[in-house]
Amino acid sequence: MQTPTATTLYYSPGAASLVVHWLLIELGEPHELQLVDTKSGEQKRPEYLALNPNGVVPTLVLDGQPLFEAAALLQTLAERHPDAGLLPPVGDARRALHTQWMFHLANVVQPLFRIWWYPHEVAGEAQAEAARAHVAPRIEAAWGRLDAHLAVHGPHLLGEQPSVADFYLVMLMRWSRNMPKPATEWPHLAALAQRLKARESFRTLYEREGLTEWA
Repeated sequence: MQTPTATTLYYSPGAASLVVHWLLIELGEPHELQLVDTKSGEQKRPEYLALNPNGVVPTLVLDGQPLFEAAALLQTLAERHPDAGLLPPVGDARRALHTQWMFHLANVVQPLFRIWWYPHEVAGEAQAEAARAHVAPRIEAAWGRLDAHLAVHGPHLLGEQPSVADFYLVMLMRWSRNMPKPATEWPHLAALAQRLKARESFRTLYEREGLTEWA
């Protein structure tokens, strides 16, 4: 697996690469897609690990440089397209808030889903269901806090205008769709998702990744 020189996204449909793919489409950034078959373990093969030693998607090759971490990739892409208005400029009071929400989603919310999907990693097979039962209320509490913020400061995380943090949040909301209490049970979160899912870029994203659920 050689490192391409064009902007290339290594992705798996519906995985954390989804939001990076979505933003590439939204921003009109020319790119190529490289499917990674995670079910067969392609992400753990030496060729892929040479690009991303973590063995996960996404990896985004920009100007010949392989980069990883979805939240960081979103920020980098937004910085390359300042005219899109999806990232407050340096010096804008909203910039610090945007950084706050990106770190919160990456460090607080997203890791909880790892426990939900792979509870045996932290608790062992025998305690897998107990781990899920423990983490589900924590995910729901996160939705409650985010919904309360939107109720006061919305309709987006930074107010009237959407930012890449909203795209990131909607991807995480999508991950909860089959949980006992999905994120759309909270009204302000549901309204946010509805607005962003109505964008043409979302429809294009679903077509390209072959997705149908939560449309």
